[in-house]
Amino acid sequence: MIDQPASESMATLRRESLVSVIIIFLDEERFLQQAVDSVLAQDYPNWELLLVNDGSSDASAEIARSIAAGDPRVRYLEHPGGKNHGMSASRNLGLRHAQGEYVAFLDAD
Repeated sequence: MIDQPASESMATLRRESLVSVIIIFLDEERFLQQAVDSVLAQDYPNWELLLVNDGSSDASAEIARSIAAGDPRVRYLEHPGGKNHGMSASRNLGLRHAQGEYVAFLDAD
């Protein structure tokens, strides 16, 4: 086996490792797009974004659905019946659907 310099092995890891970013939200129409934009602006290319609606009654669900419809790396999730189940249950819903080797939680606000 040939040893690779640390910088080369890190570069390989960076290209190959999928990162799942989970944003849970409840009535965050004012800030949701900004949170998503911060993910879209990353230099790291191999990520997926899971937008988890925790029972929003404002326009944030429509914003999230629109973002997901426009980018195959983004998925929209919600609890059955669109109900509010709380932050922990919403993060767990995102985790159940995450496909990445690494997970990052990002607040919607």
